[in-house]
Amino acid sequence: MDNKIKIYIAILVLIFGITLLVDKGQPKPIDWTPTYSVEDKIPFGLYVFDQEADVLFKQKVERISTQTPYEYLDSQYDARENVETYKIKGTFMNISEVDNIDDQSMKEILYFVSHGNNAFLSMKVFPKVLLDSLKIELKTDFMPNDSISVWMANKKASTKKYTLNTGLSDYFSKIDTLNTKVLGYQISSKNKRQVNFIEVPYKNGYLYLHTQPVAFTNYNLLKKDYYQYTENVLSYIPKGNVFWYNKTFNDKRISSSPMRYIWSQPALKSAWYLGLLGILIFMIFNAKRKQRIVPIIKPLQNLTVDFTKTVGNLYYQEGDHTNIIDKKIIYFLERIRTDYLLDTTKLDDDFITKLHYKTGKDEKDIRDVVQLINEHRDSYHGSLEEDLLRINTAIEKILH
Repeated sequence: MDNKIKIYIAILVLIFGITLLVDKGQPKPIDWTPTYSVEDKIPFGLYVFDQEADVLFKQKVERISTQTPYEYLDSQYDARENVETYKIKGTFMNISEVDNIDDQSMKEILYFVSHGNNAFLSMKVFPKVLLDSLKIELKTDFMPNDSISVWMANKKASTKKYTLNTGLSDYFSKIDTLNTKVLGYQISSKNKRQVNFIEVPYKNGYLYLHTQPVAFTNYNLLKKDYYQYTENVLSYIPKGNVFWYNKTFNDKRISSSPMRYIWSQPALKSAWYLGLLGILIFMIFNAKRKQRIVPIIKPLQNLTVDFTKTVGNLYYQEGDHTNIIDKKIIYFLERIRTDYLLDTTKLDDDFITKLHYKTGKDEKDIRDVVQLINEHRDSYHGSLEEDLLRINTAIEKILH
């Protein structure tokens, strides 16, 4: 193994060791995300409430997590002639950070309540369809609040105030005082009493609306006697079956990636990125091409030209001009056949025209060289040096 690679591996092992030593002993950071999921044991999850729901309601709670409220309630509706009622009776319940109920489902919940049933909704943001139907308004106190005091309106139920850890303060700013019953209050950042829990009649049933869902989270249920506030709120729900829609907003965004567990664990996530960084560093340092120096090999010299010159000088010195002219003509006609694909058997006007078009040379020059070639072929006497010079000059005009 190359010494450089050994050094890189040692550096990576050292970085991993330092990372482990730094992370060792550090407390795991608390996840304060308000998921309101029954599977989460983090502060703002509903795991404890889910485990104690049957005890709090003193009966079995039917949980709805795979269907929307519309799909579930519509499947329970008996649409037979002269019946038109629901097969189930009781209270529909939902606890969430934000509005996780679609408009069609909200209309179905109102229709369910209108048939003598009830609905308990605890959330910071209510569906607009619900607010418009009940003619109530919801406002948010945007002043920062680490905590807020809440208590029940009925002093016979409880007079104790509880401090809940929450973010923004939401409350009912406008209600129908003739028909709406106030069940609970809270203290705002300006020390002003605000309504946070109401009972609203709707046709043959009732809706119970609560703006502090944080009261049902793990953090507050396990804090001293704060569970008593939750019990007081739930005590207003009429006896009967409870249909709890617990598919939270966060559940819709569960990743399907095979890496989701690694992303969910801070230590594994850091190790993953550190590993990728190490591989990147290794690739950068080994990106240089490792190869021996290739020697420069000079190409072989083309001796054909030298050989031709030697042979030409030999013929010239011997004074055999006719032989030299014949070879010049053979070379010229071979170039015409090879480069321009013309037939050189018959050197006539048709040949001259075709060669003119293909080479772009002056037609007069082509006609001169053809004439000289034909004259040489027809002559029976030996050629002179002047004939060689004329034919060579005429051929060079065409080939160059």
